[in-house]
Amino acid sequence: MIYFDSLPLSEDIKKALMELKIDYVFQSIFYPDGKTVYAREALMRPYDMTVTELIKIYEKMDKLHVLEVATFFGATQKYFLRSYKELLSINSFPCEIFTKDEVETYIDYYGTDKRAMIIECLEYPEFSEEMSLVKRKYADINNNLIAIDDYGTGFNDIHIVELVNPDIVKIDRTLLSGIDTDKYKQANCSAIIETMHAKNLQVVAEGIETEAEFEYMKSIGADLFQGYYLGMPE
Repeated sequence: MIYFDSLPLSEDIKKALMELKIDYVFQSIFYPDGKTVYAREALMRPYDMTVTELIKIYEKMDKLHVLEVATFFGATQKYFLRSYKELLSINSFPCEIFTKDEVETYIDYYGTDKRAMIIECLEYPEFSEEMSLVKRKYADINNNLIAIDDYGTGFNDIHIVELVNPDIVKIDRTLLSGIDTDKYKQANCSAIIETMHAKNLQVVAEGIETEAEFEYMKSIGADLFQGYYLGMPE
């Protein structure tokens, strides 16, 4: 379980955080050898409901900011407890950002001990151009990377890539499932990778579940790989 009581945050946000009963697991993102880990993506795991249910509750209460703060501070806490050395990858709502004080608090609390990390911009619940541009600015302060998660679903498309100017694009599982036998998906994913490489972006093949998918995505130039075939969340 994640504990927030010692964090140097405002009393209001700390009280809201302490009401959460959550933990984090990590799913690895691999280099093309399928063995060497590039980054560890933190995934929230509530104790008494699914993460989707928790997000819907907090969205309805207009308290997504609480989950945003919980994820950054909580996932980083668990990352250090696990003694990981690879990049930490953290999911972020596209309509939420830290306050200036929260940014400074996070950097003061963790910044001197932690390498740069990846901030993954989710495809839900709603997109904010203003928030996304500020997030890019905040990320650059500590040489962090921005990733577009689940590319090809929700609103995460080429328009968002051009607007956000990320470093990494993660191709959604739905676009590559069964790609080794699907000519349409083969052409589509090849075009996506070619487009992103032309922009000097790294491409993650997300949701790899079979050896055939892994080998095909390697053959068309994906840079990084993630999915149950390579490693389960743990």
